Amino acid sequence: MITKYRPLLVEIEKIFFIMKSFFYATIFSLLFILSTNNINGQNRKFGLGVIIGEPTGISAKLTLSNTNALALGVGWSVEDYRFDGYDPYYDDVTRTHIHIDYLWYSFYAISSDGQFPLFYGVGGRINTGPRYSGTFAVRFVIGIEWLPRGTPLDFFIEVVPSLRLISSTGFGLDAGIGARFFF
Repeated sequence: MITKYRPLLVEIEKIFFIMKSFFYATIFSLLFILSTNNINGQNRKFGLGVIIGEPTGISAKLTLSNTNALALGVGWSVEDYRFDGYDPYYDDVTRTHIHIDYLWYSFYAISSDGQFPLFYGVGGRINTGPRYSGTFAVRFVIGIEWLPRGTPLDFFIEVVPSLRLISSTGFGLDAGIGARFFF
C-alpha cells in the first residue's frame, strides 16, 4: 500500500525542501537588507538568526560583557550518526535539539583590519525524539565570528564536541555556520 504512494511522498519531500530553501533565502535576504543601516551590532546586546548544520534552526546570543555571552539554540536534525555510528536503516525521524552555552571571547587572537574573535565555552544540550528522548549532553564549544564593521550582524562557524551523560553515555560532534541580526 505504501509503495503505491511512494511517488507522491517523494514529490512532497521535494516541495518541503524547496519551501525550506526559500525560507532560508528570505531570512538571509532580510538580514542583508537590514545590515545596510549604519548601525554597529557589537554595541547591541541581543542577536537572533539562523544556524545551518547539526543542528539546523534558530540561534540567539545575549552579550553579557565585552568578553562573555550566552548562546542559545533551538533546532532540528535528521542525522543519526552523532553518538552510535552511522546507521543506514535509520528512519530519518526528526528530533529537536535545544542548547545553551556560556562563551568567552578572544578578540586579539587574530590580528586583522576586521574583527574576527575566537570564542570557546561550555554548555548543555537536551534532545527529544526517537532514541534520543530526554538525553542531556555537556557541550564544549569552539569557533570564530566575523563582526562586520558598521552593521548589526555577526557571522559564525562553530564546532562542538559533546559528552552525552543522560540517558546513556557517548561522544558526539555538532558543527554549524550561522548569522545573527542584533537588536
